[in-house]
Amino acid sequence: MINPKIKKILLLIATVMLALSGLLGMVNPSANAKAQPTHDNYLKNVKKKGTLVMGTAPDYPPYEFIGKNNGSSQVYGADILLGQKIAHDMGVKLKVKSMSFDSLMVALRTGKIDMIIAGLNKTPQRAKSVDFTNSYYTSGTDLVINKKDKNKIKSYHDLSGQSVGGQVGSVQYDLAKSQIKNVNLKGMESVDDLVLALKTGKVSAVPMDASVAKAYVEHNSGIMQIPAGFSASSGASSDNNAAFSKGAKSLVASANKTIQQVQAKHEYTDQFVPQAIKHMTNNKNQSVANSMWSYKDYFLKGTEYTIMISLISVCFGIVLGIIFALMRLSHNWLLHAIAVVYIEFIRGTPLMVQIMFVYFGLGAVVNVPALTSGIVAISINSGAYVAEIIRSGITSINVGQSEASLSLGLSQSQTMRYIVLPQAIKNIWPALGNEFISLIKNSSLASIIGVGELMYQMRAVQADTYQGIAPIAVIMIIYFIITFAISRTMKFYEGKMNHGTNN
Repeated sequence: MINPKIKKILLLIATVMLALSGLLGMVNPSANAKAQPTHDNYLKNVKKKGTLVMGTAPDYPPYEFIGKNNGSSQVYGADILLGQKIAHDMGVKLKVKSMSFDSLMVALRTGKIDMIIAGLNKTPQRAKSVDFTNSYYTSGTDLVINKKDKNKIKSYHDLSGQSVGGQVGSVQYDLAKSQIKNVNLKGMESVDDLVLALKTGKVSAVPMDASVAKAYVEHNSGIMQIPAGFSASSGASSDNNAAFSKGAKSLVASANKTIQQVQAKHEYTDQFVPQAIKHMTNNKNQSVANSMWSYKDYFLKGTEYTIMISLISVCFGIVLGIIFALMRLSHNWLLHAIAVVYIEFIRGTPLMVQIMFVYFGLGAVVNVPALTSGIVAISINSGAYVAEIIRSGITSINVGQSEASLSLGLSQSQTMRYIVLPQAIKNIWPALGNEFISLIKNSSLASIIGVGELMYQMRAVQADTYQGIAPIAVIMIIYFIITFAISRTMKFYEGKMNHGTNN
C-alpha cells in the first residue's frame, strides 16, 4: 500500500507535469498546426504593430557585428542594411534583437522575433520548421587555419582524425561532421571563441563562410584561409536566406520582392557590404591596454546590468526562499508538497535552461522582455537554493526555544518572527553571502537571450576588436572586484552580529 501523503504528492507532481506539457503544446506552433490551422495575417500584424523584429547573431562580420556608435554599441552589417530595406518596403521600422546563433530558430518559432537574417543557409531540415526567402547572397565555405599549418592542411581531407571547430547550428558545422572522417568536432556558439580556440591550438581548423573568414583573417595575425573543398552532397546550400515563421507566406512574398530588387541592382555586394566594412574597427596598430580602455563604456554598462540583475534577483530570491522554506517545514501536506516540487525541480534543472524556458516558453504566451525574463528566471532559481539554506538555519535552532516562547504566550508566527528567524539568519549569513556571490556569476547566463550584462558586453568587445583573451581578462577582474567587495561586506556584518551576541 502506498502512503496516502506520498500518493497525494505523486498526484500533484503529475498534475504539474501535465500543465507543463500543455504549456509546451501552446508554445510549439508545429504541435498544434494540424489541429488549429491559421490564416496568414503575418504581414498585416507586422504593419499593425509598426515594427519588424529581426533576430541575428552579431559575431559574423561583415554580415552582422557589433560596433561603436557614440560610445555605445550598435549592431551593424550588410544583413542589417538588408533587414532595414525589407522593413522599409513593408512600411514599418526594423528592430534588431541580438542572441546566440543556436537560439534564433527557437526565438522565431516562439514569436519573439519576426524574421531571421544572420548569414543563414537553407537546409532541408530547417525548411521543415521555417519558411525561407529566395537567396540574397551566395558565398562559399573556407577553412581558417594557423599559418604554421599551411603545408600540412590543404583541404578538409587533411583534417581526418583531428580536432575541428564549428559554430553550433551552422551549415559549416554539419559539413564538417558529415564529410571529415573520424573528426573530433568541437561545437561552440560564438565564432570569436572558435578563432580563439584555433589560435591557442585547441582545434586545427575552423570551417566558416568565406567572407566571414576573410574578415577574421584580416584582423588576426597568425591565421589564414584556404578553400575547404567540401562537396554539396549534404543538401546544404551556400546561399544566404532570410527565414520567417512557418506559414508566413505574406512576409516571405514581401521580403522576396525586396530581395529581387536588391539583386537586380547588385546592392548587397556593391553597397551593403562596403558600407558595413566602414564600421569595422581595425585595432592592429593599437596596444591591448589602449584598445580595452577605449571600450570602458561597454564594460561599465555591463557591470551596471550585472549588479542590477543580481540585486533585484537576490531580493526576490530571499522572499521566495523564506516562503518556500516555511512551506516545506509546514505540517500542511499540500504546502509541503508544492515546496518540495518547486525546490527539487529548480535545483534539478540548469539555470540556462530555465532562462531560455522563461524567455522563449512562457514568453510565447506572455511577451516578456529579455531583461525581465533573466531577472525572473534567476530569482526563481535563487529562491530554491535560499529556501534550503533558510530551512537548514531554522532546523538548527533548538526546538526548546520554540517551546519556551510558546509557553510564555507567544504565537507560532511570533515565535518564528522574533525568536527563530533572527537566530537562523545569523547562522546562515555566510551561506547567504556565498549564494549572492554565485548569483552574480550566474547572471552571465542571461547573455544567451541578449541581456547586456558583462558577458554580453565582453562578446561585443571581442567581435569589434577581434581580440579574444583581453576582454575575458577584463571581465574576470571586474567580477573579482564585485565579488570580493560583497565578500568583505558580508564578513563585516557577520562580525557585527557576533560582536552583538558576545555583548
